[in-house]
Amino acid sequence: MNVVVVAGNPKPASRTAAAGMLLAERLFPGTAPELLDVVTLGPGLLGWGDPAVKEAIEKTTAADAVIVASPTFKASYTGLLKLFLDQFDTGTGLAGVVAVPLMLGAGPAHFMAPDLLLRPVLSELGAICPAQGLYLIDKTYAEAPALQAWVERWAPAVHALTAVKGALA
Repeated sequence: MNVVVVAGNPKPASRTAAAGMLLAERLFPGTAPELLDVVTLGPGLLGWGDPAVKEAIEKTTAADAVIVASPTFKASYTGLLKLFLDQFDTGTGLAGVVAVPLMLGAGPAHFMAPDLLLRPVLSELGAICPAQGLYLIDKTYAEAPALQAWVERWAPAVHALTAVKGALA
């Protein structure tokens, strides 16, 4: 199982990245998810054809499952994550990739942000989003019962689609 966590936080080694990795480990126990910390791509995201960005895109599109994680900035996902997602072709850039939108925030006000803001972009790029997006409070994500409850509820759907994708490959 090839699982990639795309972390769109402007801070390297952020809580967002850690939450994405934790979700990946709980959703796919026994796998070693790969972290793609978008901030490390730097100014290469501002143009087209950067070799490091191209490699990051290839890792993402080759994944069986991708967790796309962002902090909530100004009631949405970060511009940094948007710059990365803009590098993918519309409709086909993430075709067949099973994606899980994950967002962290300071409080419950933006609980619907993963589904209202991040899921549509992933779908526009061709990703399959079989589960409700996950929103976690940034300071308590690791011990929040919401994380385990989400995994218990949605793991069967995510696993079913990644299995189908693997069988078709």
